[in-house]
Amino acid sequence: MCTICGCASGGASIEGRALDARPASETTLMHARGQAPLAHGHAFDPTPARMIRIERDLLAHNAAHAADNRRWFAQRGIFALNLVSSPGSGKTTLLTRTIELLRGRLEVAVIEGDQHTSNDTQRIRATGAKAVQINTGKGCHLDAHMVGHALEQLAPARDTVVMIENVGNLVCPAAFDLGEAHKVVVLSVTEGEDKPLKYSDLFSAASLLLLNKIDLLPYLEFDVMRCIEAARRVNPAIGVLQVSAIRGEGMADWLAWIEAGSRTARASARAGAMPNTADSPTGFAAREA
Repeated sequence: MCTICGCASGGASIEGRALDARPASETTLMHARGQAPLAHGHAFDPTPARMIRIERDLLAHNAAHAADNRRWFAQRGIFALNLVSSPGSGKTTLLTRTIELLRGRLEVAVIEGDQHTSNDTQRIRATGAKAVQINTGKGCHLDAHMVGHALEQLAPARDTVVMIENVGNLVCPAAFDLGEAHKVVVLSVTEGEDKPLKYSDLFSAASLLLLNKIDLLPYLEFDVMRCIEAARRVNPAIGVLQVSAIRGEGMADWLAWIEAGSRTARASARAGAMPNTADSPTGFAAREA
């Protein structure tokens, strides 16, 4: 996972401004604990016990930021979704179409995650929606620390739907809670119906599977029922919607799902389920490592 692949070694930015990434490497974690770092240029010993400790520290740090984000969303009646997929699934097209169809019904704001470029953010902004770009550099996923900083800049209004478009990757995003209400996995019918079994951690963590590009089914050998069966083998509770962002098929059900979630988030905030104790999305001043 990321503690081994080195994706957290830096280079992250929000709207082009450098962001000090979460402590994910051995050296950074040792700094965070006030310990002496390893000598420059010397790799740490990647024993299984050491790697387990690093992973636990990384995920615990992320979980603390995710809890802050979740509390901030809840206080404001914001319905936050974490959209995850492999590259090329049609996630951004689905997102822009969703924003257009919800216009006048719900306000949508977007946090866009990519390793490089702001191409997708420009597409989002062209719809009139607010959007903030996170570039992860070498990173292969967003984390809660990045999202919290992006929320400070995005400043979504109360009762907004916040869509977090994660970096295209079916592996690492499964392990990183961003404070969202739900993970939504977008799977294109061009990718193969066995993906839920190959990447079971993500499908286990997701609340909803959006099976996208169904307008291409007449031209493909894709077994829809086999794909849904595979998804429910790893996650019996996962919801499934079949959609085409281009043709509009199934989009009404997707919009209804979002609207229902937003109503619940707004009602919970109105009921005062959580006190409004923070003006900032996360307690960064106390948590910065």
